[in-house]
Amino acid sequence: MAVEMMAYIERRSPIHELTGVTKLLCFIMWSTAAMLTYDTRVLLFLLAASIYVFVLSKIKLKEISFVLIFILVFLLINNIAIYLFSPQEGVKIYGTSHVLVEIFGRYNVTLEQLFYQFNITIKYLTVIPIAILFIVATHPSEFAASLNRIGVSYRISYSVALALRYIPDIQRDFRNIAISQQARGIDMSRKEKLSKRIKNIASIIVPLILSSLDRIEVISNAMELRGFGKGKKRTWYSARPFRKKDYSALILVIVMLILSLIITFHDGERFYNPFLK
Repeated sequence: MAVEMMAYIERRSPIHELTGVTKLLCFIMWSTAAMLTYDTRVLLFLLAASIYVFVLSKIKLKEISFVLIFILVFLLINNIAIYLFSPQEGVKIYGTSHVLVEIFGRYNVTLEQLFYQFNITIKYLTVIPIAILFIVATHPSEFAASLNRIGVSYRISYSVALALRYIPDIQRDFRNIAISQQARGIDMSRKEKLSKRIKNIASIIVPLILSSLDRIEVISNAMELRGFGKGKKRTWYSARPFRKKDYSALILVIVMLILSLIITFHDGERFYNPFLK
């Protein structure tokens, strides 16, 4: 059976043992540290730490390969767009210009621009493993409980949990409908031309939408019959109390956030400049 994209993957790992609140707060602080700094030393440390945490979670790359490839393609397009719209941004930031390749006009390749875009790439690569890990290592119900615990309305929290639960359901429906269509003679394999395959895949959309609407109606009726939303508060079956591991993880990430901010802003600048003599 194919692995669902961005669905909860159960494992026995130190990351899975943390509560949803801990993982949510750690993700927010980690992302804050990565987004605020342009210090290459801090970013490389955070990148190494994020890779270590990902390995610690025992999630396999093949289980998230599609999403990872999609994000990396987006990252490549983002880097191309940055250069096309602002090819001298690195020169403005670092105050020097070391031209490596002359193209035309302002479109030349400078060491400063490469270093600037290298930092942006590292920023993305620092957050990507943690973001993916947060989604696939946190059960949707526990994630909803975590959101509610930090002050988000339980109605919104439950809606987020339903959306996360719905992602693998849509994927299963898509595969089942695709198999049914292929049994009726609609070829979606690589034997067909790309345009024909796209047209055949489009034939799945209508039954997929209809099945999705039917599921939404069933869930809405079930929630209404149970009086969902009547009370101001609710309890959570999946909520777990904090343990020593949770406190240790939070303290560690808080220390990392504080140190990254100190290193980044100790001289009043967000950018580490190796070009200054």
